[in-house]
Amino acid sequence: MSTGVAIVGAAECDLGVTGKSILGLQAQAVGRALADAGLSLRDVDGLATTGVSRFSATQLADYFGLRPRWTDSTFAGGSAFEMFVARATQAIQAGQAETVVISFASNQRSARSRSLGGVVEEHTPEAQFETPYGPLYPLSYYAMAAQRYLHDFGGTHEELAEIAVAAREWALLNPAAFRYGTRPLTAAEVVGAKPISSPLTALDCCLVTDGGGAIVLTTLERARDLRKKPVEILGYGERTTNTSMTAVPDLTVTGAVGSGADAFGRAGVTPADIDVVQVYDSFTITVALTLEALGFCGRGEALGWIADGRIRPGGDLPLNTSGGGLSYCHPGQLGILLLIEAVAQLRGEAGARQVPGARLALAHGTGGILSTHATVVLGVEA
Repeated sequence: MSTGVAIVGAAECDLGVTGKSILGLQAQAVGRALADAGLSLRDVDGLATTGVSRFSATQLADYFGLRPRWTDSTFAGGSAFEMFVARATQAIQAGQAETVVISFASNQRSARSRSLGGVVEEHTPEAQFETPYGPLYPLSYYAMAAQRYLHDFGGTHEELAEIAVAAREWALLNPAAFRYGTRPLTAAEVVGAKPISSPLTALDCCLVTDGGGAIVLTTLERARDLRKKPVEILGYGERTTNTSMTAVPDLTVTGAVGSGADAFGRAGVTPADIDVVQVYDSFTITVALTLEALGFCGRGEALGWIADGRIRPGGDLPLNTSGGGLSYCHPGQLGILLLIEAVAQLRGEAGARQVPGARLALAHGTGGILSTHATVVLGVEA
């Protein structure tokens, strides 16, 4: 199935330690994505972004001198960009916009702006029942989910570490990756790294880098006349489940169950049909929970399911082929880069990490503390 909307441009801005401003990186990302599509700012009548300020899309439109017919600044953490794809698709279908740019950039490493403590309002459940214990936000919450998962299903930290090991192998194939040119990683190194929040160590946690990117969407009809192979939006879904962990009935079940089911249903495909998968890897446990929730394997089965190299280069489920947030780039919100890597794979532009014959891709964003979940299924014509 197809929505009649396609991604026609995709590009990263500079990554790693850039020394550039957020708006400067945004300008890079948008300019490169439009050039990739063979379009210009004059063509843009829709804009979606978040993280620049409280008025993200407004500020970015003003910076570019645009007066878009449609904007979105939904703040949902790392899943926002997969949500933007759904909103932009609907706006294009409705005739509210014809060419939409979705973008994000952050200079958090250069600016040393990454905060481990969230601002908690008085009288909220988290202020009463969580904040007094001094959790690292969001790390301690994901660590609690990992602890529960390993307790319930009998897995080991060494098995969970396979996710970080696989991510590093993909990063070694990606010249843009922060960990490119280092060396392979072992499970023992992950387990033996600096403890951060039990059971997670520093190597279970995503990078802190500058970076970002942009994608350009338009109608499939128009896309066929543009520079690159159109990457069609086939399906999407989302769920918002919780702010804090206080009221979560089961830390091992996430809203990706619903977002994935909706996305697969709209696309008319199943997990078995997907050729390449990009899922948010803020922490190793995020990947295990997401794979199960999306239906790639059964509940409690993820660690055994990936143990034979299944998600490494050459495995039968290529996962986070850029190196992901664990070894490629994590500028605070990874969701836009998941989409960009999916597009590169479907166009056959991923170089040494290219998955042969990839025609269907899934990108899944997770935001907050397993709070927001958004899934997008993309495809190219044979």
